[in-house]
Amino acid sequence: MAHAYTPGLKVAAGTLIRRERRLPLKGEVLVSVGDEVKGDTIVARTELPGDVQPLNLAGLLGVAPQDLDGYLLKKPGDTIKKDEIIAETKGFFGLMKTRVKSPLNGTIESISTVTGQAILRNPPSPVEVDAYIDGKVVEIYKSEGVSVETYATFIQGIFGIGGETKGIIIPLVESPKDHLTVDMITPELKGNVVIGGSLVTIDVIRKAVEVGCIGIVTGGIWDYDLKELLGYDIGVAITGSEEKGITIIITEGFGEMPMADKTFRLLKKNEGKKASINGATQIRAGVMRPELIIPIVDPGNSKKSDKEIKTSKGLEIGSPIRIIREPYFGKIGKVTALPPELRVIETEAKVRILEAELENGKKVIVPRANVELIEE
Repeated sequence: MAHAYTPGLKVAAGTLIRRERRLPLKGEVLVSVGDEVKGDTIVARTELPGDVQPLNLAGLLGVAPQDLDGYLLKKPGDTIKKDEIIAETKGFFGLMKTRVKSPLNGTIESISTVTGQAILRNPPSPVEVDAYIDGKVVEIYKSEGVSVETYATFIQGIFGIGGETKGIIIPLVESPKDHLTVDMITPELKGNVVIGGSLVTIDVIRKAVEVGCIGIVTGGIWDYDLKELLGYDIGVAITGSEEKGITIIITEGFGEMPMADKTFRLLKKNEGKKASINGATQIRAGVMRPELIIPIVDPGNSKKSDKEIKTSKGLEIGSPIRIIREPYFGKIGKVTALPPELRVIETEAKVRILEAELENGKKVIVPRANVELIEE
């Protein structure tokens, strides 16, 4: 039988995780290989150049551009403060001078005696990159960043919004079928990641933001609640840059969808532990998944190498899968057959298919491209 590989969601009680932490442009790396770091340890920093602002010096002074040099009090490269005089005319007997003041704090980038324009630059913006996860620095990228490694419980979701954040895991429900409700969200949850079961609604999300929750992980969300939260429909794009005051990870799909038992048990088992979460998702393409990482404080496990991590064998009979297209979107099951021949589907395309048994016992036939492997 031909080997079939379908990338899928990983849910692992323990696996070696490595994350690259890079600056947007060259800067300074602050740690060394072998250093133990916390998730909020700053590992690299740089400065982004400030925005530029043009200033018509010649026009404001009322002089010819080629004569500007005789009126300048500041030169290119000089630091300036807001309202500091950059240039002035000599006036009449020292009186009635025309002065041009700086509109910002920053530096003078350039002054042209051809156009009469001065280019002012705002102060640079500091940019810092933290380690994101508790672990060890295993590689340095000179002037760019580092790679951090840790042995951890690792859970991927099917969809998420919001960027990287860190907090303590607090399960709020007893069953993966339970809903998160508004009354469960209390001020004591500030700074924590709350775990739900089958559904989170817009009202719960708003209450969580109000009390200062930094993350929600649950099985499902209604698409109309998501649209109301964001103010727009999600298209083919990368999520993660939304600034809604919270990071949300959906583990199963849209609608009321109980969290997978294994995922729920792992999260319950890790109650009270620190997690690093990221809602960034590549829609449809599947190249980026939201994630939850819980470092395992165990010196023995932390010495595991990449070679000790099982690699995916792809789809096999008995493989756990999740269907990612209608009409069975979000359903979980296991592979019962992998016919090698191509089949004609409703769209009249010839594709490879598989037969799967869903959790309710129903057997369905779906294109292999419409499923993802749930990796153990």
